[in-house]
Amino acid sequence: MSDAEHPDDVESSSADSAVPPEDSTEPVEPAGAEQSEPEPEPEPEPVAEADEPEPVAAEPETEPVAAEPEPEPVAAAEPEPVAKAEQPEAAEEDIEEIELQPRVKPEIPGADLIPDIVPEGGEALHLDAEAIAAAEAEAEEARGEDSDREYEAQPIADAAIDLAAGARYRATGKRKTAVARVILKPGTGVYTVNGKSLEQFFPRPTLERVIRQPLETVGYEARMDVVAKLHGGGVSAQAGALRHGISRALIEADPNLRGELKRRGFLTRDPRVKERKKAGLKKARKRPQFSKR
Repeated sequence: MSDAEHPDDVESSSADSAVPPEDSTEPVEPAGAEQSEPEPEPEPEPVAEADEPEPVAAEPETEPVAAEPEPEPVAAAEPEPVAKAEQPEAAEEDIEEIELQPRVKPEIPGADLIPDIVPEGGEALHLDAEAIAAAEAEAEEARGEDSDREYEAQPIADAAIDLAAGARYRATGKRKTAVARVILKPGTGVYTVNGKSLEQFFPRPTLERVIRQPLETVGYEARMDVVAKLHGGGVSAQAGALRHGISRALIEADPNLRGELKRRGFLTRDPRVKERKKAGLKKARKRPQFSKR
């Protein structure tokens, strides 16, 4: 029985050995993998670490999603060439029109131009706000100067000067290096300067007006005579000195006139004097031309 059983066992074992080969097809591969795994066991760990950044690389997969608006540039590209193609055609048409219509020279130069006329008292529309403000400021200053001149032209109403027969009012006026000794007395408005009339001594009408200002301001230009003696300086300086002397003589006649005459500048001596020449210079400040060689 042992012998009989032995062959059976042998057969069963052979059968069992024969069966596994059929099933071994499936587990054989994992077995081979298991055998191969021990060798690269250290390798799978870095592989796993390397696999971790792979999902990071998967992020760019969203980039192509953002690139979906590809149809937009295609749609925009279509009208662009059309517009570009239309522009040169329009430009060519304009050029052809210009060439077909040559400019005709007008008989009168500038007749084809449009005049830019601004009415008096109006403001130019093309000016900036700053320019308009500056123009308004200048206009206001001009109005103020005109009003001052009108006010100065008006005589002083409250002047009260004693015009007795023997009244004499004396004063001295100066300007630069000119000196004027003035005497005011009742009369008819005659000026005597160094024994000559005003017109003979001062031939310039502007200088004559300057000299007559103080008496005209007070309103006594036809009721007082002026006798003056001048020396030093030039014609202009002598006229300023004479006006200064007449103004100071009027204050001697009526001290209440001081404020009004001073406000109009008749009592202030003009301090502008010619500067003296310095040694080594051609004039007060003009130097000789420098020459290096």
